[in-house]
Amino acid sequence: MKSEKTVFCTIVPPHVLDRLSQAEDPRLYEPARRTLEHDGVLRTRRRVTAARAFADSSAGTPSDTPQRTIYDAGHRETLPGKKVHAEGDAPAKDATVNRAHAGLGATFDLFFKVYGRHSIDDCGLPLDATVHYGEGYCNAFWDGERMVFGDGDNDTFVDFTVAVDVIGHELTHGVVQHTANLEYYGQSGALNESCADVFGSLIKQYALGQSADQADWLIGQGLLGPGVDEGTALRSMKAPGTAYDDDVLGKDPQPATMADYVRTNRDNGGVHINSGIPNHAFYLLATDLGGNAWERAGKIWYATLTGGELSSDADFAEFARLTVASARSLFGEGDELQAVLKAWSQVGVPTA
Repeated sequence: MKSEKTVFCTIVPPHVLDRLSQAEDPRLYEPARRTLEHDGVLRTRRRVTAARAFADSSAGTPSDTPQRTIYDAGHRETLPGKKVHAEGDAPAKDATVNRAHAGLGATFDLFFKVYGRHSIDDCGLPLDATVHYGEGYCNAFWDGERMVFGDGDNDTFVDFTVAVDVIGHELTHGVVQHTANLEYYGQSGALNESCADVFGSLIKQYALGQSADQADWLIGQGLLGPGVDEGTALRSMKAPGTAYDDDVLGKDPQPATMADYVRTNRDNGGVHINSGIPNHAFYLLATDLGGNAWERAGKIWYATLTGGELSSDADFAEFARLTVASARSLFGEGDELQAVLKAWSQVGVPTA
C-alpha cells in the first residue's frame, strides 16, 4: 500500500471565500475571513500531523452496515464535540443531525452496494461527523478522520448538511487517501477533487434513483443562500463555468476543456478550478452510455482509482489512459471503451 498523506479538503474553494472576504458588506466579509483563517490553520496542522493520522485506519471490522456517530460542536471549533446520535438511535429533533446521518449512510450504501467497498478504508472505518461547527462557518470538510459541517452564514451559504453530494464529496476524499492517495497539487490535486465530485454526484444519483439523463450534475445544489442572486451550485459537471455568475460570488472559473486550462499557483495549483475538465469527461461518458451512471461509467472510474496503477502524482493524461485500460478490462472492446475514448477526446486530454 502507498504511504498515506492526509490533506485538509473543503467543499467551498478558497477562491470563492477570497472573493467574499473582499466584499464591502461586513455580513459577507466577516464570515468569509473567519472561514479562510480557520481553514489556513487547519491545512497547516494536517500537514504536521499527517504521519500519525492513519495509525489506526484499518482497525475496524468490515460490516455490511455503516457505523455512524454524530457529534455537536455547539458552534465552537473543538472536535469532535458532544455525542448526540449513534447508529440505531431514533431520528433526532435536530434536522441537521438527521441529514448528516442520512448522508453518511447514502455514501456507505453506494460504495458498498455498488462497488463492494466496506466503508471509506474498505476495513469498516466508523463514519463520524460533527455538526454546528464554528460560528457562521462557511464550509464543510474531511480532515482525515471525520466529516465536519458548518451552518453557513444564512446569507451566502446555508447549512452544509443540506446537499448529500457535498457529504459524499468530502467522504470520497477519504476513499482517495486510502487508495490512489492523489497528491493535492496541480493536476493530481484536480483529479483528487474531480473524483470527489464524481462520486459525490453518483451518491446523490443513487440515493434519488436518478439515471444519468435525469441527474442535474450539479455539486452543492441548494447550498447557496438568499444573498446569491445568480447561482445554482458550487460547480457544474455538465457545463463547467456556469454554476454561478454573481456580484457576490463572482464568476465560476472552471474550464470544461484543456483549451481553457487555468495555470495558477493559488488553490494548490487550481485544484478546485481545473477539476472541471475531468468532471466534464465523466459527465460526457455517463450521458453517452446512458442508464445509471454508477454502473458502467462509475465502475470504470472506481477501478481506475482503486486498481493500484494510478500514480500519486498522476496528471490528466495518465488518469485518462488508465480509464481506457479499466474500460477494456471490465467491458472489452465495446461501447464503453469507445465512449471513454470519445469523452477524453472531447475535453482535449490524450489517451495514448
